[in-house]
Amino acid sequence: MSVVGIDLGFLNCYIGVARSGGIETIANEYSDRCTPACISLGSKTRAIGNAAKSQIVTNVKNTVHGFKKLHGRAFEDPHIQAERAKLPYELQKMPNGSVGVKVRYLDEERLFAVEQITGMLLAKLKETSENALKKPVADCVISVPSFFTDAERRSVMAAAQIAGLNCLKLMNETTAVALAYGIYKQDLPALEEKPRNVVFVDMGHSAYQVSICAFNKGKLKVLATTFDPFVGGRNFDEALVDYFSEEFKTKYKLNVKENPRALLRLYQECEKLKKLMSANASDLPLNIECFMNDLDVSSKMNRAQFEQLCAALLSRVEPPLRAAMEQAKLQREDIYSIEIVGGATRIPAVKEQISNFFCKEISTTLNADEAVARGCALQCAILSPAFKVREFSITDVVPYSITLRWKSSYEEGTGECEVFSKNHAAPFSKVITFHKKEPFDLEAYYTHPHEVPYPDSRIGRFTIQNVGPQHDGDNSKVKVKVRVNIHGLFSVANASIIEKQNIEGDQNDTAMDTESSSKNQGRDDELDKMQVDQDEGVQKNQAEQQNQADEETENAGTETKAASGDKQDHPAQPKAKAKVKSIDLPIQASLYRQLGQDLINCYIENEGKMMMQDKLEKERNDAKNAVEEYVYDFRDKLCGVFEKFITEEDSNKLTLMLEDTENWLYEDGEDQPKQVYMDKLQELRKFGQPIQERYMEHEERPKVLNELGKKIQLLMKAVEAYKNKDEKYDHLDPAEMEKVEKYINEAMNWLNSKMNAQNKLSLTQDPVVKVAEILTKSKELDSFCNPIIYKPKPKIEPPNDAQSKANGEHNGPVNGQSGTETKPEPAKDNSQQTKPPGEMEVD
Repeated sequence: MSVVGIDLGFLNCYIGVARSGGIETIANEYSDRCTPACISLGSKTRAIGNAAKSQIVTNVKNTVHGFKKLHGRAFEDPHIQAERAKLPYELQKMPNGSVGVKVRYLDEERLFAVEQITGMLLAKLKETSENALKKPVADCVISVPSFFTDAERRSVMAAAQIAGLNCLKLMNETTAVALAYGIYKQDLPALEEKPRNVVFVDMGHSAYQVSICAFNKGKLKVLATTFDPFVGGRNFDEALVDYFSEEFKTKYKLNVKENPRALLRLYQECEKLKKLMSANASDLPLNIECFMNDLDVSSKMNRAQFEQLCAALLSRVEPPLRAAMEQAKLQREDIYSIEIVGGATRIPAVKEQISNFFCKEISTTLNADEAVARGCALQCAILSPAFKVREFSITDVVPYSITLRWKSSYEEGTGECEVFSKNHAAPFSKVITFHKKEPFDLEAYYTHPHEVPYPDSRIGRFTIQNVGPQHDGDNSKVKVKVRVNIHGLFSVANASIIEKQNIEGDQNDTAMDTESSSKNQGRDDELDKMQVDQDEGVQKNQAEQQNQADEETENAGTETKAASGDKQDHPAQPKAKAKVKSIDLPIQASLYRQLGQDLINCYIENEGKMMMQDKLEKERNDAKNAVEEYVYDFRDKLCGVFEKFITEEDSNKLTLMLEDTENWLYEDGEDQPKQVYMDKLQELRKFGQPIQERYMEHEERPKVLNELGKKIQLLMKAVEAYKNKDEKYDHLDPAEMEKVEKYINEAMNWLNSKMNAQNKLSLTQDPVVKVAEILTKSKELDSFCNPIIYKPKPKIEPPNDAQSKANGEHNGPVNGQSGTETKPEPAKDNSQQTKPPGEMEVD
């Protein structure tokens, strides 16, 4: 079973795998551990990753990149419209209102959903990991930014499904980094001690995230997470591009922004310049040949100018850091260390801003590029039953507060309750009680829309069905379990109706009903009432987290909550006994921007067709390349090693045929089916194979002839020794030796006749005897003669010695002991001793 962690970045992707007792980042077919998040679609095939990146400038309109932030958004979304202006390829509205990418593929206009595009990339990463691990890959953990909303997360999950991956968890990038940092630390404080607080700052190509985590031995708890989704490495690139565009406009009269190809080249050069400025403070040149209108352009910049140019961006580094400290309720002196990851944190000015805020040196112990992928692979190993990993519990947070709203029969018309506050522990479940007579809707939305970098605050609508009044006409008690799951997705997990039976005593309290009864005295029982029963810290696959000491207040059981609730509301409530029956209710969920399963299945089918098309095109190209390779290789050898083995006339004919094939390949044969190339290769081999065989036979024949000759000589010496009464052979049968002598003579005659015949032939003629025939003759000689000549002498020994030797060989029981009695006991002991190691799992 494979364990894979995928860092799905805006610019690049990394794959971490668990193998050989550790985590490693694997390389792709280009021996590069970094795979660009780039897809190029052509007239016959798709290029994904490194191959696509090389086509960004040449195939501008059909090469898709920077699509990570298009997930789960409507086409009219202001963010999409802002991105659209920067992208060289065309975005178009899908039938369901989401974003589609319009490209030309297989010589026709095609519209792909963002999920399909990311699905293509994930399928490529899946293939890369399968090639590295040499086994199928299905289970994985995929990273997403901590600020992704439910709609964006569901979109990434759909993309994983399209790629044929089973995503065990969508992991927040900063939490993955924290896991990669903490799991190997041996010096973390014990559970009862004060935790170690570490700040993780991740500034990648497109976004900036800050997370503060508390570490104890075997435990990681995220305290707070903040972000600025609109500042990253690419914003610094844009600042440089804008600066040089203006400069080239005045200096060379070139309008760069009107030419997509020139703009892309300028982006690439500005990115290189930015990286150089991180290492050098001196003036650095920017030179681009044949930039536009066959003009070469040049300019220069230094680090001080760059920092001045990006002053507005650098001022955005501090606010998320300050917000994270406030939310975690920590002071600067409470921070143990500041770990930085992400490519943009290499900019000296960014490092300086972070360091100045904390008044502390920053740490760069983590691999800035690969830490997220390693953390995801570790999480996948923890979730996988195939790996034994050091016990380590992870508590993440809910990035935005979530509220439930429902229609009420009160005068105000609606009721609402904040079920999860910002930075609430996750995954987490809560049970809410309603008193209803009919089916009702629950609408989930983000409480503070201005805090969410997404235009729509809705999460989804959940209809609780089959609700009716009790037998006596009273409101039914409906318990609804809401949950933020392992992927960070909100859902109404289940709902059940509590039916009363044989009620004794007070109807409003039952033996099973231990929730806090927060009723308002002025309202009737028939009115809607909502109570939070319990907070269950249900953490699938991480059940050990429920037992942590400092989570007891959050994960308190129902009895504790009931007691505290009773004290607050009705300290003297009478105890009552009742029989109750719980019946599960169906829930109809209507999630905002959710892809239907039928549509996902359609996308999966399309992905399968495209993969098959890629495979067929690869086979066709391989067949074409095989013909081309044969032409060049054989023509080279005709003037070299094969020259002696072909007549001049045949050589001229074959050279002409090879030249014709070469011309055909670049003209009519440029685009032919696979079978045509295979037939062409077969035709060439029909003429070339005999020449190649003559050469091979000539090279190998002397060696095998010599070996056969030596073998015959050795056998003849043995026959001669037998004739001279050598005691070594005096036990052999005369009749058999006569047969051996005859067989050897025949072999020698055969060898001499073949050698004489071969010596009369020229090198351009086919050989009389082939190497395979000589080897067969040699084997026949061995199999006939060796058993007779090397037959061992019979050993004659006294009977007593033979008897004792036989006893010794049998190793039988001595002095009446039974082997069956004594043998099993050591075996039994041995099995008992070796059993525990057999049960252990490899760490």
